[in-house]
Amino acid sequence: MYQTLIPFHSIFRWLLVTSLAYAIIKSIIGLTAKSPYSKLDNIVRSATSAISHIQLIIGFILYFKSPIVSYFREKGSETLRYTDIAFFSVFHIAFMVIAILLITIGAAKAKRATTDYDKHNQTFWWFGFAALLIFLAIPWPFNPYVSRPYFRFF
Repeated sequence: MYQTLIPFHSIFRWLLVTSLAYAIIKSIIGLTAKSPYSKLDNIVRSATSAISHIQLIIGFILYFKSPIVSYFREKGSETLRYTDIAFFSVFHIAFMVIAILLITIGAAKAKRATTDYDKHNQTFWWFGFAALLIFLAIPWPFNPYVSRPYFRFF
């Protein structure tokens, strides 16, 4: 199951990053142009939230099936001196859960906001902070401490 879900987690990473970037750009345009919060804005907000939750579910399954995390659970905190183990056992999961919480809160606040400006503003700030955490917690190929390829197929 672990090897089967790795490609899905990789694909949903790109879906989430793309939809999050698009939502943030649309909110910046909405704020600067003082445009109404359109049906498309609402769809993008909702889709970004849904994609993030699917990614979180896949991530949780991978987390509990991961050989790296299993080693951490077996050996304890002494293994945290190893970069891969510390990153995936603590840092990655914590930042991603917080980021998804920010997306969820931001989507709910934008949905409940009464003015178009407030809807764009809520989307921009909550999704923006979530994007920052996500970019910090993704094991990019250029990360000197822990890296994974842009696409994982195995």
